Amino acid sequence: MPTTRKIIHIDMDAFFASVEQLDRPELLGLPVIVGGAPNSRGVVAACSYEARAFGIHSAMPSVRAHQLCPQAVFIRPRMARYQEMSRQIMTLFRRYTPLVEQLSVDEAFLDVTDNLMGEPSATRIAQAIRAAIRETTGLTASAGVSYNKFLAKIASGYHKPDGLTVIPPDRARDFIAALPIGKFYGVGPATERKMQAHGIRTGADLLRFSRQEMVALFGKTGHFFHDIARGLDQRPVQPVRVRKSIGAETTLAEDILDYARVSVVLYQLVQQVSRLLAEKATGGRTLTLKVRYNDFTTITRSSTTPQGFFSAQDILAQLPRLLAATEAGRRRIRLLGVTVANLCNEQEARRMRIRQLILPFPPARATRPAPTPSADTRSRFESGQETR
Repeated sequence: MPTTRKIIHIDMDAFFASVEQLDRPELLGLPVIVGGAPNSRGVVAACSYEARAFGIHSAMPSVRAHQLCPQAVFIRPRMARYQEMSRQIMTLFRRYTPLVEQLSVDEAFLDVTDNLMGEPSATRIAQAIRAAIRETTGLTASAGVSYNKFLAKIASGYHKPDGLTVIPPDRARDFIAALPIGKFYGVGPATERKMQAHGIRTGADLLRFSRQEMVALFGKTGHFFHDIARGLDQRPVQPVRVRKSIGAETTLAEDILDYARVSVVLYQLVQQVSRLLAEKATGGRTLTLKVRYNDFTTITRSSTTPQGFFSAQDILAQLPRLLAATEAGRRRIRLLGVTVANLCNEQEARRMRIRQLILPFPPARATRPAPTPSADTRSRFESGQETR
């Protein structure tokens, strides 16, 4: 593929924790954990490098983090402050190029092939950006520079914190070949285990598999794995990222077994999601219920309809069916979430409904009626009242 593009990936170092240390200098050098209190059922949202030295990482239960580092300073997240700092940083990026793809509050891709500075060296631009971030905000950032997004993102994490790594085209193949498979972008723990079961432990091992073999093992994602093993990634830097879903979830204060209490929590989540849909003047064709049991097993149940989900009423009409397909009422539940995806506006949904109506009817065949939730269950969702 062409190797003429110049892509930078900027990743702020321990962003939430670093902002807290910046605002409270007395925390500098201390293990700082941003997230739930140590005596709560919350989790670690972020932690300083001093805390990471104790084996603490994001998504770890706060109780476990406290066990590993009793002297850690626990701080509740201040999302408004992090968003404010993020806006400053993203504005700074756009002084160098309009092609900025924000991935989250603390990281972004920049395409500097044609940049506003007229600077031919992406490495020098990355150095200038990191210096500007430090001068403007007092924070540090790590940067990766290469000819595509995959390699730039891998590079940014290679010399953290406050590092800069460049992977030029002539070094890419050797770099990828030596890379442990768990370091590959898009390879999570489950995929890593599956790859290792097939003898894939490094990028060099991945090269031994053909495209057809990768697709047979990993489905459509196999195409991506086949390409990145060869340093191929044609994804452009997209300044406007289209939101794919709107949702809300909550970790419960205590594990819930009672079905009625689960229904009440879901009703509250539906109200949050419906407000977000209304604010964005959008809806979606897919509704997903997320349930995490008290043993941390997580399941999802989904429903897709051409009519779409645009309001709380739309969601509540389907949610009892999804909940009935879980073990709610039989297993204790730790976390609940509701998400609307495949976003669309009402006009698009109307076109989809019309298209469904003009499709030829399939031959009639005998089917069993789908089970429906009881009237009592429906009333819990519709009223939002807990019954005892």
